Amino acid sequence: MLVRNPGELKQLLRSGQRLMGLDLGTKTIGMALSDVMLTIATPFDTIKRTKFTKDAQALLAVIDKHDVGGLVLGMPISMDGTEGPRCQSTRQFATNLLELRDIPIALWDERLSTAAVTRTLLEADASRKRRAEVVDKMAAAYILQGALDSIAWA
Repeated sequence: MLVRNPGELKQLLRSGQRLMGLDLGTKTIGMALSDVMLTIATPFDTIKRTKFTKDAQALLAVIDKHDVGGLVLGMPISMDGTEGPRCQSTRQFATNLLELRDIPIALWDERLSTAAVTRTLLEADASRKRRAEVVDKMAAAYILQGALDSIAWA
């Protein structure tokens, strides 16, 4: 089910369940996991995108293994606040995933998440290769942390 905000996600979780943040790119899906207290987002892994069914199977395996009770999908809203084709793609991904598993999903404005993470990695003097390896899962953690912070302040 699509929910309006991360606060609604929290209401639907069983005690001890985590949230997972996703950064849906065209080539990869960055993943991050929260702790069970829903306070800290940690970069987890990256799935190299192929076909939706295979990507979803890999994602659902992680959801099951780590007792994830809800998802936060980064919504790539344009800087002017409009929704372009990538937003439609994100909504379609959520819809397709919900056909396989009824799991609560919140969409979260991800504007500048990848830019913020890339800037942090540049400041840390990470090599180009290292940035490419971690940027997607770190962007997912950035997205998830924003959602977790909104839950904490709600």
